[in-house]
Amino acid sequence: MSELIVAILLLTGASFMILASVGILRLPDLPTRMHASTKAGAMGAMMTMAGVAMHFGDVVVFTRAFAIVIFILITAPIAAHVIGRAGYFLGTPLWEGTVKDELKDNYDEKTHSLYSGFEPAPESVIPPTHKKRDEDDEI
Repeated sequence: MSELIVAILLLTGASFMILASVGILRLPDLPTRMHASTKAGAMGAMMTMAGVAMHFGDVVVFTRAFAIVIFILITAPIAAHVIGRAGYFLGTPLWEGTVKDELKDNYDEKTHSLYSGFEPAPESVIPPTHKKRDEDDEI
């Protein structure tokens, strides 16, 4: 019975990794490719580690597999965010079907600065508008 569960976990992990590679090849731009590779690739690696831990059934192997899964959960989203942000700052074109570009109004291409809207921004960057609440406007 445990061999069947191990086989299912390993096949599921391999399937997720194949899905991640297909996503990298088929999706149109960097952010969507990063999404596919991060989500499906991390899930595939975690399923594979679960299969390995279950196959060996040793406390040391289980501990190492668990540590690897935690490491993947922590580092994969951060790495994808940093790579996607670097790609955006370098001017990698977005897909023409992209509906929303939240960084467009706050990113200065000349200085490569990203503004949050809470600090004084140069004239080339339009800061977001914040409505100040008056004492008369109580909800």
